[in-house]
Amino acid sequence: MAHPQTDDLTTGSILHHYGNLAIPAAFGMLFATLYNVVDVYFAGRLSTEAQAGLAIGYQAFFIMMAVGFGLGSALSALVSNAKGERKPRAARSLAAQGICFGAIATGLLMVLGLWGGPYLIALVSEPGGYRDAALGYFRWLILALPGFLLAYGGNGILQAHGDTRSMQRALMAAFLANVVLNPLLIFGIPGLWGGIGFNGIALSTVISQTGVMIFLMTRIFRLPVMENVKRSEFVPDLACFKAIVEQMLPASTAMVVMFVSGFVVQFALKGFGEEAIAGYGVALRIEQILLLPVLGMTGALLPIAGQNFGAREYARVRDALFLCWKLGFAMSVVAMPLLWFAGEYAMRPFTSDPEVIAIGASYLLVDGFLFPVYMMLFSINSYLQALKRPIYTLWISIYRQGFGVAFFIWIFISVLGFDVWGVWLGIATAVASGWVIALFVAARISEQKIGGLRPLNI
Repeated sequence: MAHPQTDDLTTGSILHHYGNLAIPAAFGMLFATLYNVVDVYFAGRLSTEAQAGLAIGYQAFFIMMAVGFGLGSALSALVSNAKGERKPRAARSLAAQGICFGAIATGLLMVLGLWGGPYLIALVSEPGGYRDAALGYFRWLILALPGFLLAYGGNGILQAHGDTRSMQRALMAAFLANVVLNPLLIFGIPGLWGGIGFNGIALSTVISQTGVMIFLMTRIFRLPVMENVKRSEFVPDLACFKAIVEQMLPASTAMVVMFVSGFVVQFALKGFGEEAIAGYGVALRIEQILLLPVLGMTGALLPIAGQNFGAREYARVRDALFLCWKLGFAMSVVAMPLLWFAGEYAMRPFTSDPEVIAIGASYLLVDGFLFPVYMMLFSINSYLQALKRPIYTLWISIYRQGFGVAFFIWIFISVLGFDVWGVWLGIATAVASGWVIALFVAARISEQKIGGLRPLNI
């Protein structure tokens, strides 16, 4: 018998809540990743230089997107806690204030990005064609920032209400729009318009992501909890902003650290040429596709654990975490052999450059061993956010991605004399050691908040 979707995650089968939340989220992220794959594909049709510029410009842009990811996580945790505590007015106020906060943050970040983005790009690239491509792409992409930030913040509100289908539908539509807009804006219409070249990839993102944001906002205002919302509830409330920032800042900062880590990797790779940067950029997209089920599942853990923590259903919080791990290990059994044995074949649709293919495949080989480790790290992040202890996700990230990646890459390349493999092994060492720390932190916080991590029958 089919189980109806419900926004009350404190009763019923946890497994079916995962199905209702994780499957649509994973499909939505699949189309978001395929969206990026389309961008990489068309950049590859132009040149390796364009692919390298895309990878660097995208990385610079997504440092600003850390605010959007953090806002989404914060609103998912805060609103789901309020729902678990049966406080609909608090949930509505948090949703309204989250939208207001997102709009203000967007304006500030657009100004900051226009000023600081070119410096970041110059730091990780050499003068020439691929740096110029990255700069042009980044400047166009700034216009997409409102769509990204408000969409991710809005998705956190919907996710807290058990709705991941709205984001799925929006991302599917955006992918289809991108398939049409990319070639149209890059190459134009023969005989009528010549297109705008490489920057057409960014303009396509501006148009489609703005559509995603508009759709999600309409879905939020159709939620039952928003029926009686008043304009006054959107006026900035410092106490509410403070609660949002306290929950958001660790997650956003951890995301910034992650993207700074990406720049560290690109800084190390630039010594091996643009082929290394392009290979890494393509391999990341392939990695993201295989991680989608994991990301959908670990993202679903946040509202499930958040609502049950708010309702003081601590046994269900533990059940949700351990079920997440069991499902994640099952996914790893499928993904790991694909990364080990099919990496080279997965690279070929995006580039014909044999050096780019070889470098990307070598990254995916190492990544196969890290797959279950990433799964547990992502789940622990969601778990700590649900328990209102997001600050620990920041400290783990600072060690793993702020210190560990740079330090271990330096050890493997500068001290031990490895080539590009030193970059991959440095990443692997940082991730594995960060995982050990995360397990220890999760156990300690569980003792304080829910009486410990004791595996229960699910």
